[in-house]
Amino acid sequence: MTTERTAWLVLAALTTPGNRELGNLVRSTGPVQALDQMLHGEGISPHLAASVDVRLKPIGRTPAVADRIADDMLRGADRLEARIVTPADDEWPSALADLTAVGRGNDPLHLDTDPPLCLWLRGPLDLAEALAQSVSVVGARAMTTYGEHVTSEFAYGLAERGWTVVSGGSLGIDVTAHRGALAAGGSTVAVLACGIDRVYPAANAGVLEQIGGEGLLLTEWPPGTQPHRTSFLARNRIIAAATQGTAMIEAGSRSGARNTLGYTRRLGRPAMVVPGPITSMMSVGCHIELRQPGTVLVSSVEEIIEEIRRVGEPAVTTRAGQLREDVLDALQARILDAVKPHRATSAEQIAAAAAVSGRDARRTLPLLAELGLVVADPDGYRRTADRDR
Repeated sequence: MTTERTAWLVLAALTTPGNRELGNLVRSTGPVQALDQMLHGEGISPHLAASVDVRLKPIGRTPAVADRIADDMLRGADRLEARIVTPADDEWPSALADLTAVGRGNDPLHLDTDPPLCLWLRGPLDLAEALAQSVSVVGARAMTTYGEHVTSEFAYGLAERGWTVVSGGSLGIDVTAHRGALAAGGSTVAVLACGIDRVYPAANAGVLEQIGGEGLLLTEWPPGTQPHRTSFLARNRIIAAATQGTAMIEAGSRSGARNTLGYTRRLGRPAMVVPGPITSMMSVGCHIELRQPGTVLVSSVEEIIEEIRRVGEPAVTTRAGQLREDVLDALQARILDAVKPHRATSAEQIAAAAAVSGRDARRTLPLLAELGLVVADPDGYRRTADRDR
């Protein structure tokens, strides 16, 4: 019997990433039933059926075709020292589901904007944990000295404060953001527009190798896929959806970073822009975006974090007579109650004591630390001794 995880793997292999028709089918029937319909050509459009036919023609529609495809994918991942995660895995970032609410838009080059069905990863970080507190930093490939300085400072500062810096691994602002996070000893994720076995651009080979060893390389495209314009546009939706907000630093009028910022606004995430000299062509796109409703000007790391906290998380400040615990939801309060006051314990131990998933604990504890309710140390987390009441 086909497992849910196998179904996700095979569905990803049968279509182009982001296919909205397939996404709707999966959401209405579940991945296993959706795969059965895809393999038998039942209840799907001629266009989707043709896509499946093209991919199955070399191997045929045998009863064991699903297991064969999944096994080939998993063996390929092992060979490349990579791994594949699907929505059936704990490591899957649930925030990607928000892409179901994003329309295709008017640009004919846009692919469908559905969430990916699986992700190829290389690197030691847990994906969901790394993205639980993350910011995407994007911008021009042909950056100026000003853009390089700002990006380095911002990426270093964000990583130093425990934020994962996410970007696209490209030249210019992207690679500078990755370098800044690595220099701070922090976490960084590069979302690629090609297969996990491809190094693009070649000039960034050293940095991408370092990210694969210390952070995460991520792509929805299967091995062997070369980058092309539409794959960069498709990649941008993942950068926007996977993070809590996007900061754009330098961008020309036709920069792909503006595409990422557009996705960010449509997702309801904080869309932030760093202004530049009005005489600089590399800041024209930034100034155009600053005129768009919902875009916020930022000029420091602190302002980026403040904007994300303002939109997505409860503020630290409280009314007179109100406890900081009063701003917590039920899950956060439950996890706080499981933290010991005098001895640090790991997130997994806290999760067990609170009877919640390890993933929920790992995502919630950094917020409790931001609120001053717990303290993080090398052994885990402990309750703050002197809480603000």
